Amino acid sequence: MASRQLSRAEALACPGCMHACHVMLYCDTKTLLFGSLPIRHIILMQMRFDGLLGFPGGFVNPSEESLEAGLTRELSEELGVALPILEEDHVDSRYAPASSSSSSSSSPRLITHFYAKKMEEEQIRELERAATTATDHGQEVLGMVRVPLYTMKGGGGLAPFLSHSFAGNARSQLADTLLHLHLVSPEELREAVACSLKIQASAAEELRASLASAEAKRKLL
Repeated sequence: MASRQLSRAEALACPGCMHACHVMLYCDTKTLLFGSLPIRHIILMQMRFDGLLGFPGGFVNPSEESLEAGLTRELSEELGVALPILEEDHVDSRYAPASSSSSSSSSPRLITHFYAKKMEEEQIRELERAATTATDHGQEVLGMVRVPLYTMKGGGGLAPFLSHSFAGNARSQLADTLLHLHLVSPEELREAVACSLKIQASAAEELRASLASAEAKRKLL
């Protein structure tokens, strides 16, 4: 089920709702991969404790702190840096799909708030270094990762990255924001998504074959 977009004010006025705030930290870069392939932009995501890819952030209680103050607090814990997030960095607020909020209809509805903050390349690199000693490193956060926006001759890059498993609506937040900020063209994203679906289908077949092989070997023991 698609999630419904809200204004920031509508989201904050929702009675009894839970709120989660996340941010896409990014910068431009002139760095070349292998000296020839333009990287163009550095976008930070995380490998989470549950094995899913997501953006830095977490739950915020608007009755105790502003959305931005809560997100800044979460970033300090996850990245080890006090990085102020401002209301002007806000991109999107929406109801999370019901299935990602809770399996119980009586549970509070979850609203996700997404932010995007452009930084300098050295600031991004400093964040990556600081994150390895942050409070949550190795626990809630297993490491920072960069989103590859390029496409290599063998198909590597954005397409296989999109084929991984993402937390909640992080994949759609990434895709929407890439287009919103003109970091990739609609054609590039469309081709990457189509390729990622083929990769997922192939991976599923490989997984089923591996499981069948493991079960057959177990029966022989």
